Amino acid sequence: MTSQDLDAFAAWVEDLMRERGYDIDSPRGGGKSRIADEAGVHRAAVTRLLQRQSMPDLETTRRLARVLGVPVREMLIRSGRLTAEELADPHDRPAPAPGAESAGRPTLEEVAELLGIPADRREMFVRVVEQFLPHESEPAAREPGHEGTRRAAKAAAGD
Repeated sequence: MTSQDLDAFAAWVEDLMRERGYDIDSPRGGGKSRIADEAGVHRAAVTRLLQRQSMPDLETTRRLARVLGVPVREMLIRSGRLTAEELADPHDRPAPAPGAESAGRPTLEEVAELLGIPADRREMFVRVVEQFLPHESEPAAREPGHEGTRRAAKAAAGD
């Protein structure tokens, strides 16, 4: 990261803070302390960023994003930590080709990736989520409005 990157990011964060009503310009305004308290971070982390001394760590960045009302994704991209390509927005996915079998539904593996599930835990994520999805042979039993199917299932189970 260059000093220009840090300067651009800090200037953007300063603007956000001012827009959100934090008085970060006057020494006694208390804006730096207030935002640090609301974000649950050290005041020194806010001061170091605003003085262009250092970039906040990932947890501080996440907490500041929450308080400032901006997506963490935008904070990470603007900070220069990650690129837009590295943090592909799932809403920007290309539409499936006409007649595509999945009709635009992502696989559970794709969902795990989009959610940021670590690669070593994705298999477990898929196994757990599959337990909550209807099986191909019983979709009507889980859909609202199919009470007859539900009653039949209960009767078969002895309820």
